[in-house]
Amino acid sequence: MFRTLVESDGKRRRRPGGTILSFLAHYALILGAIYASAEATTVADSPRMEKVEFIAEVEVKKPEPPPPEIAVAPPPARRTPFMIAPVVIPSVLPDIDLTQRATDPRDFIVTEPGNADTSGVVRSTGVDEKAAYSSFQVERPVMQAPNSATPAYPDVLRRAGVEGEALVSFVVDTTGRVEPGSFKVIRATHELFAASVRSALARMRFIPAEIGDQKVRQLVQQPYSFAIVK
Repeated sequence: MFRTLVESDGKRRRRPGGTILSFLAHYALILGAIYASAEATTVADSPRMEKVEFIAEVEVKKPEPPPPEIAVAPPPARRTPFMIAPVVIPSVLPDIDLTQRATDPRDFIVTEPGNADTSGVVRSTGVDEKAAYSSFQVERPVMQAPNSATPAYPDVLRRAGVEGEALVSFVVDTTGRVEPGSFKVIRATHELFAASVRSALARMRFIPAEIGDQKVRQLVQQPYSFAIVK
């Protein structure tokens, strides 16, 4: 059936042109690999450009140190005098000389002429009858007498519903009366309140101040309040 038989595993004949083309192709591949590796090395070895930002240094002023404190020497300690007890305490009383004059209390009183009581003992109160004492200088200050007159509420201010006060000063003599010309207004919310107090003082009576057993003049500062009772 088949007149021509195909040789299995026959040997091919190599041509000179094919060998040259194969050599040139391999040579080109080798050169390409070498060039590629050289480019990769060049790119890897080239320096990388990095962005560097420069921040200007700000000079920070150091706070000035506080001025040195001047040491003030403390005041010297105040020493309180004290008594030192004797080392040897006597166990017996000393002898009393009965021939000496007894102690007289009049030896320790500053006397004034014409100021003596019925016992003959001269006393000195040291009170100036012409002086006007304040409330803290007397033993018993001035007090308003019972059933004494009082300032009247001004009708004009009462009808208007105005309330207030008046702080005044005056001198009460040894008879319990206000000395004329001693009245002064220290503070008043309305002048009619002060005028009401001024007119009433002439009718007012007081219990005079005393130092010891003697009546004295006193300078009085008294507030008077005016209020409407509802």
